[in-house]
Amino acid sequence: MIARTDMQAARILIVDDQEVNVSLLGQTLRQAGYLNVASTTVAEEVCALHRRNDYDLILLDLQMPGMDGFQVMEALKTNDRDAYLPVLVITAQPGHKLRALEAGAKDFISKPFDLLEVKMRIQNLLEVRLLYRQLDLHSQELEAAVRERTAVLRESEARYRSLTELASDWYWEQDADGAFTKVSGPVLEMLGLRVEPLGDTATASAGAGWNEAQHKHLQEAIAARQPFLDFVFTRARPDGTLQKFQVSGEPMFGPACNFIGYRGIGLEITDRK
Repeated sequence: MIARTDMQAARILIVDDQEVNVSLLGQTLRQAGYLNVASTTVAEEVCALHRRNDYDLILLDLQMPGMDGFQVMEALKTNDRDAYLPVLVITAQPGHKLRALEAGAKDFISKPFDLLEVKMRIQNLLEVRLLYRQLDLHSQELEAAVRERTAVLRESEARYRSLTELASDWYWEQDADGAFTKVSGPVLEMLGLRVEPLGDTATASAGAGWNEAQHKHLQEAIAARQPFLDFVFTRARPDGTLQKFQVSGEPMFGPACNFIGYRGIGLEITDRK
């Protein structure tokens, strides 16, 4: 629900070329407790006033010289900030009511005025308008919270990557096609070790010395988008001795839950017990 103080603080603009109508509506609104009531008898001023003051409600007479109420509503629609057009039209012509609603007006007041009806329609429209404002504010706060949370997660991920790089011989990431997009680590760089795509049995069978059975098992895990922990695989050196590696990895998924690759850490454990 909208607090009464928020209702009373709502910004209202009265637009009518007849001073007597402006005076009557203004007096009625102030007696009802509304604190921010402005007016103009010049239709051409409405858009500029609304852009400057962002009114919560505009009481708009349809029959005015020069620029009529329908033209004013069309001009108000050019305000990109305002998805909700806060217009309550004033008309003595019954045939104009439907056309006004089709043009974007939210409600109408008939002349001559029934002041009790005027106050009720104004109150109802202001409640809707202020609820829209609350929803917009909540959406902005939610977006800000999401941005803040995303920044925290990115910072946490950066720390995780830094720690894993320190705790392992290399840190790696692969894209959805299995190509390495990031491979880093001091041992990897010092030794000039070349790491082929994980599970690439074609590379293994091409004479790189990898154990084909182990690679097949790893390839099956990757194809099933499964995480793997401390997976050990070997390859034969040219002198016939075995070089042993231990790798752990997990699948990565994008915001739409689409698979985007793998990431993990690796160790050479040839001389470790």
